[in-house]
Amino acid sequence: MNIIISNTSEEAIYEQIARQIKNMILRGEIAEGKMLPSIRSLAKELQISVITVKRAYQELEKEGYIVTVQGKGSFVAVKNKELLREMRLKIVEEKLEEAVVAGKSIGLSLGEMQEMLKILYEEV
Repeated sequence: MNIIISNTSEEAIYEQIARQIKNMILRGEIAEGKMLPSIRSLAKELQISVITVKRAYQELEKEGYIVTVQGKGSFVAVKNKELLREMRLKIVEEKLEEAVVAGKSIGLSLGEMQEMLKILYEEV
């Protein structure tokens, strides 16, 4: 699992792990029902404490992103497709809001922003 831990971040390590796994789930990089690495194996891979990984998994489970089956492991929760779409829409809205704030800070007009979005949308 490709998780990057920053020791200089103000965000706690377990929060960094939970955020990155959550983002992978929302982007569809980790499929519904897929088993996550065991707490021990992920801790070993990241060279951190198992307690830290366990806390990240607990946060993800509390938020409904994963389910843990005693003796079997942790799995990406199977979500309602509409709920998953809503969660992804929220991410898009947040990114667009960041872009709008950045655009306004340099005096970009709505028309210029729309044209930029149109070009980017067509390229991807």
